[in-house]
Amino acid sequence: MQTPTRIKVTSDQSSVLLITDHCTPTTKMKLDVATLVPNLREMPALARSVEALGFDGLWTSETQHDSFLPLALAAEHTEKIELGTAIAVAFPRSPTVLAHIAWDLQAASSGRFILGLGTQVKPHIERRFATVWEHPAAKLREMILAMRALWDAWQGDGKINFRGEFYKITLMTPFFNPGPIEHPHIPIYIAGVNEKLCQVAGELCQGFHVHPFHSPKYLRELTLPNIEIGLHKAGRTRADIQISSSVFVATDDAEKEMVRAQISFYASTPSYRPVLETHGWGDVGEKLSALAARKAWGDMAEQITDAMLEQFCVIAPADDVASALKKRYTGLLDRITLYTPFEPGQDTEKWKALVKAFKD
Repeated sequence: MQTPTRIKVTSDQSSVLLITDHCTPTTKMKLDVATLVPNLREMPALARSVEALGFDGLWTSETQHDSFLPLALAAEHTEKIELGTAIAVAFPRSPTVLAHIAWDLQAASSGRFILGLGTQVKPHIERRFATVWEHPAAKLREMILAMRALWDAWQGDGKINFRGEFYKITLMTPFFNPGPIEHPHIPIYIAGVNEKLCQVAGELCQGFHVHPFHSPKYLRELTLPNIEIGLHKAGRTRADIQISSSVFVATDDAEKEMVRAQISFYASTPSYRPVLETHGWGDVGEKLSALAARKAWGDMAEQITDAMLEQFCVIAPADDVASALKKRYTGLLDRITLYTPFEPGQDTEKWKALVKAFKD
């Protein structure tokens, strides 16, 4: 790895030093895996299995379970694989809470942790997490700056004076300062769909989690150009950020129908409407939103035509999935994760064959 690049980034009333792992563009895509981890007791064996199979990274998500706790166990039971959240919901937590969690996981994993954050959508932030929804892109940007100010303080002299629009952090006594660690430069990936969050990622982050509901056309015409805007703003290049995504894959008719249903669910969310509009299918999104409002879940999948499915899903026989992924995403993504979560003991030979074919 080359010497980190240091970039001054300001936020209204404060400034912090952003340190990026300035690397050359990824020449070979990484193949990662995701897990839901319904029981923490399963995590040690799962993490060992994933590493043994040769995956590059292991991602947890915050859906039915916490995304951070499994990674503490994974860090203890693995040695090489990268460990990250894809994603943890940012706004129900304060910058200080997130900074402490990330600092500890980075230390426990000997520098293998990736902090992946997402904003979620307004109804979930307000009605599921009971917290405030406000200016998500600007607030997430400031949260990143605040965390980096905290990490800089902990690795340095312990002084903190961060004053922003949404967060003010001015107190850090020695009793609450965890102190320096061996690998203090924690990569931050953020997730998003629309322009502003792509630009924040380009400006401040080491990675961007593309939502699984996407198409190559959407990546080329909206995601990557807006990431470039953010990169240019901070004087960075495409080499400074990795684009990662979970990808829908279907190898038979049954899987195609499962993917069709999942896509219809995502496409019903107004925040994801631009993905459909990129292809001229905005009216389908409106129909799906109306069906979702009536809780007519069973009628939604039929709105997703075969032509739409081909845009949002890799459809290939099992033996050809690796080559199909490379053909579709080379030059667009740096890291690929199958949408299907990994479960130890299930489809082991299938996973092994995929990793081998992908890396050959």
